[in-house]
Amino acid sequence: MLAAAMNPQVELNLALILFVPWFSILAWLYWAYPKQPRLAARTWFDGGALLLATLLAGWGMHWSMHNADPNAGAIWKQVLATSVAYGLFLLIMTAALLLRLRLLPRWRKAVASADA
Repeated sequence: MLAAAMNPQVELNLALILFVPWFSILAWLYWAYPKQPRLAARTWFDGGALLLATLLAGWGMHWSMHNADPNAGAIWKQVLATSVAYGLFLLIMTAALLLRLRLLPRWRKAVASADA
């Protein structure tokens, strides 16, 4: 019995589809904590970091699907795509988190001076 062929769009985006729940959890944790200070600058910074991480993960997934060894088999294209997408997402989110930790004192100072 022959297996039904997978929709090409689903096959191309399967890694991202499968990781959307995990990316969403990580994105929510990044967005929600710490709760203060919540300035416009931080909102823009966090939103930009999340957008960049998602776009780079999507790009990495597509890049790896198109550049994987065709002789390795379909499953290994998905494994490579998932690994690259996840790695890029974590790379951007880690860099953004470290940069945000350096910016938090400045944002707290801005909130304190605005409250005074």
